Amino acid sequence: MASSENNYVFDPDSPEELARLTHQDRLLTKAMGGVFQGVSASEVTTFRNVLDLGCGPGGWVLDVAFEYPNIEAAGIDIGRPMVDYANARARSQQLTNASFGVMDFNQPLDFPDGAFDLVNGRLLIGSLLREIWPRFLAECTRILHPGGRLQITEPIDLGVTSSPALDRMAQMMFEGSLRAGLGFPVGNRTANTTHMLPRLFREAGYQNIKLIGHAIEFSAETEAWTDLYRNFEVAYHMARPLFIQTGLITDEDFEKLYQEMLIEMHASDFVGVWNMLTVTGTKPEAQ
Repeated sequence: MASSENNYVFDPDSPEELARLTHQDRLLTKAMGGVFQGVSASEVTTFRNVLDLGCGPGGWVLDVAFEYPNIEAAGIDIGRPMVDYANARARSQQLTNASFGVMDFNQPLDFPDGAFDLVNGRLLIGSLLREIWPRFLAECTRILHPGGRLQITEPIDLGVTSSPALDRMAQMMFEGSLRAGLGFPVGNRTANTTHMLPRLFREAGYQNIKLIGHAIEFSAETEAWTDLYRNFEVAYHMARPLFIQTGLITDEDFEKLYQEMLIEMHASDFVGVWNMLTVTGTKPEAQ
């Protein structure tokens, strides 16, 4: 499996990013109520091969492999350190039904037609170019067997909070993503994907489309606060070059805003909720 040009807004080879994604995987799966969304227990029993796109350190695949020993779970990511780490985790947990490889999902996927029962993707806005989405969904359709399921989870926001600095950071992240060719315009300046996903699924020919919402509260003294504080601390530090290079803020003003964000998140009355949406649909059965 070969990689190609990296469109990811962060550095996929960074140890800090690997650690951040490891914690984020766990938070997302818990908030979503498990690895499969809108899927009945009877349908899960029919799954034999599933794929995670942009698997990062492999959390989703490893969860599937552990919970469902009869399912072969595979993950792909553009970052070699991510893939090596995920394979090491699979070996240490003796999960022989989990495997990982280096591949860029902005390019045609190196899998045969009809290889998977389910294809999963989470937070692809950070690396999937806007113009690639129709081709990407066509590739997902190709590698799904007839009746197979696609599930994509994307952020509705990056946290609705009581911190003006954190909210400004989130706004800049969406604006910077838009300028980098990621996501779809919302209004005049910001980017997102959730408003477009249902239509993109329909245009790609998917049936039985469902929209499922999720939320993580990370207010002060909640269980998720520590993980999401660390998440934003690392993510926005790594996003600094993107913000400056796209002209959203000066280096000096970024440092001031960044420190304000950290202070405001430590306030005893800080409140925050992160909202996400999963869109799922099935490939039509063969005619």
